[in-house]
Amino acid sequence: MQDAQPKTTYLKDYRVPDYLVDSTDLCFELEPKATLVKSRLKIRRNPEAEEGIPPLLLDGIDLELLSIAIDGTMLSPADYQELPQGLSIIVEKPDFLLEIHNRINPEDNTSLEGLYLSNGMYCTQCEAEGFRKITFYPDRPDVMSKFTTTIVAPIDHPVLLSNGNEVDRGYIEDGRQFVTWEDPFAKPAYLFALVAGDLQHVDDTFTTSSGREVKLQIFTEAKNIGKCDHAMRSLKSAMHWDEEVYGREYDLDIFMVVAVDHFNMGAMENKGLNIFNSACVLASPETATDSAFQRIESIVGHEYFHNWSGNRVTCRDWFQLSLKEGFTVFRDAEFSADLNSRAVKRIEDVTLLRTNQFAEDAGPMAHPIRPDSYMEISNFYTLTVYEKGAEVVRMIHTLLGADGFRKGSDLYFERHDGCAVTCEDFIVAMEDANQVDLTQFRRWYSQAGTPVLDVTDQFDESTGVYRFVIRQSCPPIPEQKDKLPFHIPLTVGLLDSTGSDIALDKAGSTQLVLEITESEQMFEFNGLNEKPLPSLLRSFSAPVKVRYDYSLEQLLFLMSHDSDTFNRWDASQRLAFKAMNLLQGAYQEGLTLKLSPELILAYRNILLDKELDPALVAEIMLLPSEHSIAEESVSIDAEAIVAARAFARKSLSCALIDELKERYAELDIERPYSPNAKDIAERRLKNICLEYLCITESADALDLAQRQFDSAGNMTDRAAALSALINYGNDQYAEQAIHQFYDRWKEDTQVTELWLAQQACSAKRGTLNNIKALMQHPAFELKNPNKVRAVIGGFANRNFQQFHKNDGSGFEFVADQVIALDKLNPQIASRVVIPITRWKKYQGDLADKMKAALLRVSNSGELSKDVYEVVSKSLMN
Repeated sequence: MQDAQPKTTYLKDYRVPDYLVDSTDLCFELEPKATLVKSRLKIRRNPEAEEGIPPLLLDGIDLELLSIAIDGTMLSPADYQELPQGLSIIVEKPDFLLEIHNRINPEDNTSLEGLYLSNGMYCTQCEAEGFRKITFYPDRPDVMSKFTTTIVAPIDHPVLLSNGNEVDRGYIEDGRQFVTWEDPFAKPAYLFALVAGDLQHVDDTFTTSSGREVKLQIFTEAKNIGKCDHAMRSLKSAMHWDEEVYGREYDLDIFMVVAVDHFNMGAMENKGLNIFNSACVLASPETATDSAFQRIESIVGHEYFHNWSGNRVTCRDWFQLSLKEGFTVFRDAEFSADLNSRAVKRIEDVTLLRTNQFAEDAGPMAHPIRPDSYMEISNFYTLTVYEKGAEVVRMIHTLLGADGFRKGSDLYFERHDGCAVTCEDFIVAMEDANQVDLTQFRRWYSQAGTPVLDVTDQFDESTGVYRFVIRQSCPPIPEQKDKLPFHIPLTVGLLDSTGSDIALDKAGSTQLVLEITESEQMFEFNGLNEKPLPSLLRSFSAPVKVRYDYSLEQLLFLMSHDSDTFNRWDASQRLAFKAMNLLQGAYQEGLTLKLSPELILAYRNILLDKELDPALVAEIMLLPSEHSIAEESVSIDAEAIVAARAFARKSLSCALIDELKERYAELDIERPYSPNAKDIAERRLKNICLEYLCITESADALDLAQRQFDSAGNMTDRAAALSALINYGNDQYAEQAIHQFYDRWKEDTQVTELWLAQQACSAKRGTLNNIKALMQHPAFELKNPNKVRAVIGGFANRNFQQFHKNDGSGFEFVADQVIALDKLNPQIASRVVIPITRWKKYQGDLADKMKAALLRVSNSGELSKDVYEVVSKSLMN
């Protein structure tokens, strides 16, 4: 590990910037290895800063400085100092014009931060601190400036894009062309964007609620021009939804989206010019699965919604990241829920939270949604900041109601338009608009970890009084030993012996939001004729764990009768976890494994219930993943988890084979593809039935998968059949399908990424030898984050069985990749290392081998800040 520990940045040390930048004029003369960047900055002393005229500090990394001038006078080396991370310039007056010329090398920029090349196209990624790889600048979100950008390029790059509206274009005498863009809205440097290349585009328009016509364009390479329609429809839906639900109208004359193959993130909300990972914008029925269509809709909405919750109102500093991301994830989740199945969207979001974010809360990188410190800000683009941050916003929505929340958001946008603000400003707006006190609620922003609610109850038959006591706690972490009680909205209902909801107040409400604010609280319900069955945490009203000693019979009852769709599904999960725990115990003791007949009957009834939403049936039938089971375990026995889940799935598939065939046949209907909620739900259930049938490894089932693979009219069905053949077919079935699929789709980047991922995630095909072979395949590229996520990420994060081999080879492999990637792309390397950081939760030799792999990364030489921070925290006692 590197000798000097990277500097830690603390929230408590925040100071306002010494200088402000009123206007930023940029000129780029594009060349692959020698792009010239000229900047003209109108700078003035910040009136809120301390008195005096201190040196001007500018951030800059990997830049070749050519010249500096102040008010037209060139500076000598004695007037400034080049620092490892930028410049320190001596200034003599509070207002001045600073001109800097520097050179950068986009072609060799493998970090994909700043300005770089992707398939010959110039593009940028500046969040969080990428702009400092473009030119010297005060690269912090509370320095907001109006940008004018001129791009000069050869004519073989006909498309030249930047933020705002185009104001000029033409040709230069040397044969090059130029385009100038002007953004009328002040923004921080992290929202700057530039794209240049030989691209095509699809056009549309949107008429805003005030009658303005906005031009919409999606740019991509020529080969992908037919895959933009869904993204365009999603964009228009998002624009309409934001007007209807939040009253937010778009503010520029044009909105542009560009698809880029090499991108560290999903997408970036740069003002007026969103840059997207190609996988998050390009789709057609022949090349994209239902989940890809839904992901695109969600991400397009997310980045568009940032125009207000992130751009017009932005973060004061990076500790406030959840201010824009948590709020916007909540907004995009509600958008997706309104357009699709609300219940299934909630289930999907909670599954992600419980499986991965809860693990983050319990792991070495645990942090509040507003962290207190960081070494590398890129490491805090986490599920905690995004997904848990969204749940915190959702709790405010639950406490205030939809109308109250809208009043609060209106006040927030009105007060802070054009400003860089804090999480506190968001909370205060909600308080002031609704005349409420959220002082205790603020602890969600400063305390890390997943709260636990222990619930006990009793019923007094003589008085008809039902009581339950709720005790809240939160496990300590090294930085926070003692936690104060959270303010938790707990939505509850009570069921009678017929499964009907009981009225809980004089108004006849069948569910109430209980506000948990103390370490221990008691709640009473009067006038009951029998002891009710509590339905707790309906719609997952808070990101907590609820512990109530439900019996098997009670869970079966909730699974069949609860009016809250989420809790019906949750009861099925609790049942499955109970079954898995029993199976794990039996496996560890060498006993015969057996699945409860009552559980099999429950799943049979769910499968045959034609009144239930097929989407909900599909979610229940899935069973928790190995990773979900591991997260629920106090100490992880990977081998026992694999054995228990495989046995449960095999038992269900054999016991329900007739019902699975019947349901599959009912849903196997030929019709034109549509990514609407009903069709997606039916395809999902059909393909889950196909997978269960193939688990039996019967010739009939595999023939069914082969027929679907050969005749499928959309990628969802074809990919599902391929997965079944890869995971359950013999070598002949699998190899034939793998080669046929690749031969047909090898020219399509997104489909080959799916092809790589399906093999890497397969417990049967994704052996370490096969993973290494995939990395030698022409379809793989270590410099492409999507390919890394597909193969290395697929193996480490989704191939539980092969990654956790007892010999530790999976951990050693991941360590090797982290060491290699850290030299190319530290952001991606710091994410790849995560699966080997949770070694403390594993049992015996597996923990030792995982830790040894992590130590090898730590001792491999000088590490980036990104990887150093993750590894060092993971190895702390």
